[in-house]
Amino acid sequence: MCTAITYHTKDHYFGRNLDLEYSYKETVTITPRNYPFKFRKKGNIDKHYAIIGMAYVANDYPLYYDAINEKGVGMAGLNFPTNADYKEEKADMDNIAPFEFIPWILSQCANLNEVKKLLNKINIAKINFSDDLPASPLHWIICDKDSSITVECIKEGLKIYDNQVGILTNNPTFDIHMFNLNNYMNLSIEQPTNNFSKKLNLETYSRGMGALGLPGDLSSASRFVKATFTKMNSISGDSESESISQFFHILGSVEQQRGCVHMGEDQYEITIYSSCCNLDKGIYYYTTYENSQITCVDMNKENIDGSELINYDLIKGQQIYHQN
Repeated sequence: MCTAITYHTKDHYFGRNLDLEYSYKETVTITPRNYPFKFRKKGNIDKHYAIIGMAYVANDYPLYYDAINEKGVGMAGLNFPTNADYKEEKADMDNIAPFEFIPWILSQCANLNEVKKLLNKINIAKINFSDDLPASPLHWIICDKDSSITVECIKEGLKIYDNQVGILTNNPTFDIHMFNLNNYMNLSIEQPTNNFSKKLNLETYSRGMGALGLPGDLSSASRFVKATFTKMNSISGDSESESISQFFHILGSVEQQRGCVHMGEDQYEITIYSSCCNLDKGIYYYTTYENSQITCVDMNKENIDGSELINYDLIKGQQIYHQN
């Protein structure tokens, strides 16, 4: 499962945890402006905005998990099993395969207003990448520097929600996640007062008791609540170092450790990587499960006017600074 978040200080940030029990050997992938995007039902887009993100590259095509473009629009697909319902092709719509959705949006849109215009015409169609790579059941968070939305293609049709918290996890649907926050309105960063009974002399005995009841399990519903509480109350300086450090701490509040979610036999779900993208500067930061050192790839240090994908293998081994 996964968690995606947005965060603003002086700059604007977007990223996610990818939680799975296996890896597709994903890479940090830059798609330059002149790489020819080939869409199954919409032809080619030969010139477009440059994109950087995490992708599994198959047959020289970037299957992005999460990415941003040079204009500061970010997008991530998160697992949405049993709820995702892709549709048959429609003659009067833009038929876009799920694996094409992130390139379709990020290649063309400079802000959320432009995203919403494309969404008015889109049909997320039942089209697999290949027989070996069927369409994954996903829903998406899309953001620019000012706001974010959630997009869900379910049985009832395409749902687009204003995402005022800038958080997305997995099931259930986004509207239920938001309603569920009502159950936690009593949580506070302050120490609690005794509202239980005036007849009892109850006292706080530990710091942090204002957040008693904050979920700590690894379910998607609980991660949504915890990530929202953590982000909405988060405070950091506005330098790049302070901002990205705080961003990774927010994601760390809902990361998954090997051994806590058993997927059968010897498989355990873990946070394979965590990402943090600076939407203003086009920089992609990441950590991996074994490597907690933050690694940086800057799209603007590459030739973004090129026509070939640029790939960086993840640095997965732990990087330790020896101080003596």
